[in-house]
Amino acid sequence: MCANRFLLIFFFACISFLGYTQKTKNQLQQEKQKNLQRIKEVEKIIAETSSNKKNTLGELSALNQRIQEQENLINSIQIEINFLNKEIGEDNSIITALEEDLVKMKEEYSAMLFAAQKAGNSATRLTFYFSASSFNQMMMRMRYMNQYGTLRKLQADQIVKTQNQLASQIQTTEIKRNEKNTLLYDEEEEKKQLDGLKQKQKNLVKQLEKQEKQLRQEYNETKKAIAQLDKMIEDIIREEIAKAEREAKAAAAKNKSNPNNKNNSQAPEMVVLSTNFEQNKNKLSWPANGFVAQKFGRQNHPFFKGIVENSEGIKIQTGTNEPVKCVFDGEISRISIIPRFGTTVVIKHGSYFTMYVGLKQVKVKVGQKVKINEELGLVAPNIEGVSEIQFQVRKGIEALDPLLWLRNK
Repeated sequence: MCANRFLLIFFFACISFLGYTQKTKNQLQQEKQKNLQRIKEVEKIIAETSSNKKNTLGELSALNQRIQEQENLINSIQIEINFLNKEIGEDNSIITALEEDLVKMKEEYSAMLFAAQKAGNSATRLTFYFSASSFNQMMMRMRYMNQYGTLRKLQADQIVKTQNQLASQIQTTEIKRNEKNTLLYDEEEEKKQLDGLKQKQKNLVKQLEKQEKQLRQEYNETKKAIAQLDKMIEDIIREEIAKAEREAKAAAAKNKSNPNNKNNSQAPEMVVLSTNFEQNKNKLSWPANGFVAQKFGRQNHPFFKGIVENSEGIKIQTGTNEPVKCVFDGEISRISIIPRFGTTVVIKHGSYFTMYVGLKQVKVKVGQKVKINEELGLVAPNIEGVSEIQFQVRKGIEALDPLLWLRNK
């Protein structure tokens, strides 16, 4: 009986643990599917960038991203294998406990059968009944014999149940072993693919090194264009801030001269827009499908050693003619064309601004109210023929990290 109680406690504890890990496994499998989807998207971008006869930094960036996604996939497979190893270990413990309990129950049942055979003789049973010292004791002995028979039957049923449970547990463990073997094979294949990608990366770097002089010249020109772009954006925002202040003062003066005027100024509207924007931090929709080729802040150059770039936003590398969409409700503040970057669209969200740099076929105009996910235009190829946009988020002129505002993919 003690063995049974121990087994039940152990079994339910294991079931609770397995329920927890199963949930985690499901999350891992979902993450693996997301990795596979991202790999598919990056593969498409690589195919488009590598179709150009000229090797480009955009192709290197896409290949770097592809390698990162491959490493993420392998890591998720490894974690899933580790969970299976833990589950198989727990299953083996359950099987061992069931086998031990089954042996003890069979021993107890054999002893009960032996006792039942001795008591089964009619004369022996009658002697046992009538040797009682009182009528009440005789009735208790009769009840005891009936209960003993019932217990013997329950013990036999329990043995059958435990045998079935043991067979089911062994089958479940075998399924997990097969699943683990499949994952081990997948892991090996993905590692081979990773090795191939790294070799491709190595070959591409060698080809780019032959073009280093030209690439440095292009980098220096792009650096100047970026400085011009950042200055233009800051000038636009300063103008918008000054304009909003003038309008707020004019409205306040008008309200003061006419206390009965019920018209609200634009200041409250800006406060509402700003508040709504702030409340959606880490929830904003992405401006385009693709991967982040450059993050916010100081970043090492993907090719030139020793060069650190300071990015006011993020670069999103996309497929050809990818639609660019508004991340939140707002108003088109400015549309400008910058050499080497194509068209830039600035959207005002109260005291916040979002910038979309590198568009073509723009579909909006200055002063237009736009809604979340409304299409602004298409991603234009840069001078290398790579499709990418730069995306910025600012509060006033202060640049903010867009990845802290966009929702997690």
